Amino acid sequence: MIQELKDFNKKFVAEKGYERFATSKYPDKKIAIVTCMDTRLVELLPAALGIHNGDVKMIKNAGATITNPLDSTMRSILVAIYELGVNEIMVIGHTGCGVQGMNAEEMLHLMKERGVSEEHIAIMKNSGINLDEWLKGFDDTDEAVKETVELIARHPLMPPTGIKVQGFVMDTSTGELMDLKP
Repeated sequence: MIQELKDFNKKFVAEKGYERFATSKYPDKKIAIVTCMDTRLVELLPAALGIHNGDVKMIKNAGATITNPLDSTMRSILVAIYELGVNEIMVIGHTGCGVQGMNAEEMLHLMKERGVSEEHIAIMKNSGINLDEWLKGFDDTDEAVKETVELIARHPLMPPTGIKVQGFVMDTSTGELMDLKP
C-alpha cells in the first residue's frame, strides 16, 4: 500500500497537483483544532465546518485528548499560539470514538500477541510510565473533551488572556457540531 501512495505522489507532483493547495504556514482563521485521528473525520470535519487548506492548524491524536501537560499535542498548541498567531482553540471529540471504552489491559494483550515482549513492557513500567493510565480510554466523550479543554486553558504556559478555548462533539454520521452537555 505504501508503494501505491508513493506512485500516486510522483504523478501528483509531476502534474503540479500541489498548486491548488498553496498557502502559508500561518492559519488564516487564527484557530487550532484538536480533534481525533478517526478516518471518518478526515474529510467530514473540514466540510462540516467550511474550512479549507490554510485556514486552521489541525492537530490530531487518538481521542482528541491530552493525556498530560507535556504531551506533544499540548506542545503543538503552544507552537500554534506563540509561533503561528493562533488565538482560538477548538477541541472536537466525536460520536462513536474508538478510544471511548478502550481498555489498557486489552491493549497490552494485543501488543504481546503482536510480539512485544514482557521485557519491553517492564522497561516502560520501570521507567516510571503507568501504562494502565497511558493506554486507557475514556468513558464519556463530553467529559473527556471538557477535561482536555480545562487542561489547555489552565496550562501554566498558556497566555493569561487572549486565548479562547472551547470544546465540542461532532456527530460522525451528520457532521453536526454539538456543544458539550452541561
